[in-house]
Amino acid sequence: MSVKIRLQRHGKKGKPFYWIVAADARAKRDGKFLEKIGTYNPNTNPATIDLNLDSAVQWLHNGAQPTDTARAILSYKGALLKHHLDGGVRKGALTQEQADAKLAAWLDEKASKVDAKKDGLSKAQADAKAKALKAEQEVNAKRLAAAEEAAKAAEAAAAEEAATEEVAEEAPAVEENNEETQA
Repeated sequence: MSVKIRLQRHGKKGKPFYWIVAADARAKRDGKFLEKIGTYNPNTNPATIDLNLDSAVQWLHNGAQPTDTARAILSYKGALLKHHLDGGVRKGALTQEQADAKLAAWLDEKASKVDAKKDGLSKAQADAKAKALKAEQEVNAKRLAAAEEAAKAAEAAAAEEAATEEVAEEAPAVEENNEETQA
């Protein structure tokens, strides 16, 4: 029986969520599996991967073949490196302590890269939010200035209209006086 380490899809339509499983190569994609090794959520940024490193390495030692995507995930989390270092320990090229130290150093470096990416994403998000707020404030200021100008124009028009009404009221009185004097 050949064993594959592959992804098993869960979640709803448009929002995939995967289990990383060790399964018989003949089993259906979402069918029977031998062991659940971890989870993978591509919906978050960066993607969330929860992997049982020891279990994954044990399956690799037993000859399980990862699919392309599963191989990328195992490489990202360091399972393939640990499998490689364990091969060096078995051959006598290095000791277990040296292998553990190399793996720990690699994991620390990887964690710092992931943290830097998360910080960069949060900073970019905060910058975009600040830029949107500034643009909105400018639009609001323009809108307020336009409203003030419209109010001033309306006030000036009302004053002009009142002045013309006063002139119109005075003019007929003058004409009536002229008519009385002519008669």
